[in-house]
Amino acid sequence: SSFTISDSVYASCFFMATGFHGIHVIIGTTFLLVCLMRHIWCHFSSKHHFGFEAAAWYWHFVDVVWLFLYISIYWWGS
Repeated sequence: SSFTISDSVYASCFFMATGFHGIHVIIGTTFLLVCLMRHIWCHFSSKHHFGFEAAAWYWHFVDVVWLFLYISIYWWGS
């Protein structure tokens, strides 16, 4: 980007929001890797699959947050 974190309030908010979102993406990726390993080890069944469902709901949360960040930073910020 053409600005740094210390340039303005907008820049600080941009980098903070991007960083927090990146952390949530890393956490979600870890959840999916754990689900993959549990699937390989046959830990899921048709009645016991809450871990997979929770990971899916978490990714939906991250998607909604990403949409909010995109709209607030790139549309309203410009």
